[in-house]
Amino acid sequence: MLGILGKSISTGIVTTSYPVTPPEVSRHTRGRPEIDWANWTDARPAAAVCPTGAISFQNNGQQRRASLDLGKCVFCGLCAGVDKSIRMTNVRECAARRRDDLVTTAAYLLKTDETHDRMVTPPSSPKPAVSAPLPPPGASVEAIGQQIKERVGKIFGRSLHIREVDAGSCNGCEIEIGGLNSPVYDIERFGIHFVASPRHADMLLVTGPVTRNMELALKKTYDATPDPRLVVAVGACGCSGGIFGVNYATRGAVDAVIPVDLYIPGCPPHPLTILDGVLRLLGKLEERR
Repeated sequence: MLGILGKSISTGIVTTSYPVTPPEVSRHTRGRPEIDWANWTDARPAAAVCPTGAISFQNNGQQRRASLDLGKCVFCGLCAGVDKSIRMTNVRECAARRRDDLVTTAAYLLKTDETHDRMVTPPSSPKPAVSAPLPPPGASVEAIGQQIKERVGKIFGRSLHIREVDAGSCNGCEIEIGGLNSPVYDIERFGIHFVASPRHADMLLVTGPVTRNMELALKKTYDATPDPRLVVAVGACGCSGGIFGVNYATRGAVDAVIPVDLYIPGCPPHPLTILDGVLRLLGKLEERR
C-alpha cells in the first residue's frame, strides 16, 4: 500500500491541465478519412478494398454516385493505400445526431473507361444542428468538458448519469469508454457518472452490433431507463453493424432495435470523440426542453 502511494506521489498529476493544454493525442492516431472529391478520378479501387462498404458507388448510365459513410468506416486506412485522393486525418470530432449526417455523396460524369470525367454534384453532408457552437477542432479536453458540465447542470441539475450497454462488442469501444474514467480524462469532474442500473441513468451508451441474444436485454434496458432517456450508438458496429453487419447472430446497428439520439463513429472512437458527441447530444436535449 505504501508503495502504491509513493508511486502516485512521485508520478504527480497526469490529468490534462486546465484550461489551455490540448489533449495529448499521438500523431499516429487515425481520425476520419478525407477524400479530395474534386480530383477523385475513380471510386472503384477504394470501394473494392473497403471491408465494410463505407466507400461505395452506384452507376446510372453515364453518371456515378459515390459515397463515404462514416457510420460504416472502421478507419483502417486501406482506401488511402490504394487511392492517392484519400488520406487518413487526425480529425476525431465526427459524431452526428442523425444517421444520414454521417454520409457524404458526390456525383460524377464518366469517361468511356468508367473513370471520373468531372464532378456534376459537389459533395454535401448535412451538419449536425446544435443550439450552441461546438468547440473548434483540436480544442482541449477541458474546454469540451467544461461545456458539457455547463449544459449538464442546466439540463439535468448537477450531473449526467450514464449506463453503458455492451450489446455484442469486441470490447474495443469499452476500452475507450473506460479511458474516460482514467486519471487523464477524469470525466467525473465534469459531472458525468457511470451507473450500474438503467433505472438511475439519463443516457445509454450502447456498443457493438446488437446480437440476437442481447436484443431482448437491450429493449428491457431501454424500457427501464426513465424519461428523458437518451441513447448513443458508439462505434462503427453500433452505428451500422460495422464489420459484422446483419447475419444469423446479429441484428446490426443499435437503431434496428431501439431509437438512437446520437451516432459516434470509429473503430473504436477516441475518448475525445465520445466527449464531443455527448456535447452535441446535450445541445439537442436543450432544444427539446
